[in-house]
Amino acid sequence: MTRAFPGFFSVGDYRSEARRRLPRMVFDYLEGGADDESGLRHNRAAFDRWELRPRRLIDVSKREQSTELLGKRISSPLVIAPTGLNSAFWPKGDLALARAASKAGIPFALSTASNMSIEEISKGADGDLWFQLYVVHRNLANSLVSRARAANYSTLILTTDVAVNGFRERDLRNGFAMPFKITARGALDGISHPRWLWSYLTNGMPQLKNLATDDASDTASQAAALRREMDASFGWDDLRRLRDDWPGKLLVKGILTAEDAERCVEIGADGIIVSNHGGRQLAELPAPIDSLPSISDRTPTTNLILDSGIRRGGDVVKAVALGAKAVMLGRATLYGLSAKGETGVSDVVAMIKEEIDRTLALVGCSSIMEVNRSCVARRPV
Repeated sequence: MTRAFPGFFSVGDYRSEARRRLPRMVFDYLEGGADDESGLRHNRAAFDRWELRPRRLIDVSKREQSTELLGKRISSPLVIAPTGLNSAFWPKGDLALARAASKAGIPFALSTASNMSIEEISKGADGDLWFQLYVVHRNLANSLVSRARAANYSTLILTTDVAVNGFRERDLRNGFAMPFKITARGALDGISHPRWLWSYLTNGMPQLKNLATDDASDTASQAAALRREMDASFGWDDLRRLRDDWPGKLLVKGILTAEDAERCVEIGADGIIVSNHGGRQLAELPAPIDSLPSISDRTPTTNLILDSGIRRGGDVVKAVALGAKAVMLGRATLYGLSAKGETGVSDVVAMIKEEIDRTLALVGCSSIMEVNRSCVARRPV
């Protein structure tokens, strides 16, 4: 496959370019994790503890990676994950991600903490749009759900793992917060990254657009969201009411135990996103890829989506083998966005698709639908 940008051959190459282009405080926000950041390393190391088991003398002259997710056909088992403050990385970053997803034939999930509104993305991008809900104040949550429904978002994601905000030392040391505060150190950092600074100056300060409209909610709700003060009282009965109120597909994100997954399914969730928030909430949580097998065993007919740590097509094949229907791409596509905008996102997605195709051929599977538990094993210690 011809690379969209010469010299870019991996997600790591895009990470390096993102690091060069972004000011340190912005790159640290993208890259950073909770506490001592051991969760970030653990997420990646967990993939290495699984190895693929190839089968030989199988016709793999043609490969197919399209699959069905939530009743819809998608081109590959990929979803672009909900991420916040994307305009800090590239102007109108949410729209760039959504359009790249549409072109690739995969879903895009918009975050509550996006810099473009629910309505702006719906008008500006085709494709399958999902909306990720943070419950800050109940009235704000109700408003956001109603707006997503009116804008024809097909799927609602309830994120459950932010009862309080994680302790992110990088952001605290850098003074990174919304709204952005201009400091002498930050100004010098911006000046030393002129490409980023020019886009920032010509496009204005990023805002949380879903919270800035006149009808979004009261000012107390908006202020709480800006401080990431979530409603820590939201519980199972509230999930049940949300299921009753939302007519589309409902996913629950942040689940890491089979017990919680089973309860979500009993309430009527259409799927589970097995995630530790990319290592950004608590470092001591299990890696999602390690939690996936037990959750899959207990909820075998449920749509399971793996989030956190995906960097290669081989990671995707391992996740599918362990029970996932698809994976979410978070930092991987943000590296592409930060480096080259929408085209960078498209290139990262195409790169991972190419790696999935090559992995399928080399493990003896002509289709992603053939991948199962027999295709993986724990790597010997």
